[in-house]
Amino acid sequence: MRTLHVPTINVRGRRFATQVQCSLLALVLINVCASRAMAQDSHEHKTAPKQNAIALGLQDGLIKVVRDATARYADVNVAKAEGYALQFGCVSGSDEGAMGLHYVNGNLVNAGVLDPTRPQIIIYEALPDGTLEMTGADFLVIKSQWDASHDGPPEMMGQFFHLFDAPNRFGLPAFYTLHVWAWKDNPKGAFTNWHPNVSCSSFNPKKP
Repeated sequence: MRTLHVPTINVRGRRFATQVQCSLLALVLINVCASRAMAQDSHEHKTAPKQNAIALGLQDGLIKVVRDATARYADVNVAKAEGYALQFGCVSGSDEGAMGLHYVNGNLVNAGVLDPTRPQIIIYEALPDGTLEMTGADFLVIKSQWDASHDGPPEMMGQFFHLFDAPNRFGLPAFYTLHVWAWKDNPKGAFTNWHPNVSCSSFNPKKP
């Protein structure tokens, strides 16, 4: 970038020269930033569908799909009527919070198909009044079943699954899983395994 040389005569003149140079530099930077913004805006318009799909898939998109697909399961009896049953009791962690109650659909697990509108598991939290509150969904596929026909771990709308190796606390063979806390905000992230604000303290094993 060329620098404009302004003759200076005295202190006051030097100040004026400095002001001119700063003004010119600011003008150049504004023009550069504006040009880049216009170019970026033009690029985004050309590739908007792809970028939007990625953004939605990584965050709100998957959450919205799960919410839309599971809204009817706010009543646990609806989930039971569609083949979901409580497994593993109430899953809690030592210092990471809990997962809560897993209502598992065995047919969907055995099918080994990952579909964001058909989660293998619906997650609930037992409340002090004895009711169950839906907190999210869990997608699960047995590792050996998945690996037999895929080269890498599963992912869903940009979110990679977590691996639970065997042996594990669930008594299952090694499996991939993805929790989606679509109905209760998780400060650790919507796709983490544990929820620090979920508790098993009100769980009554006599009321599945």
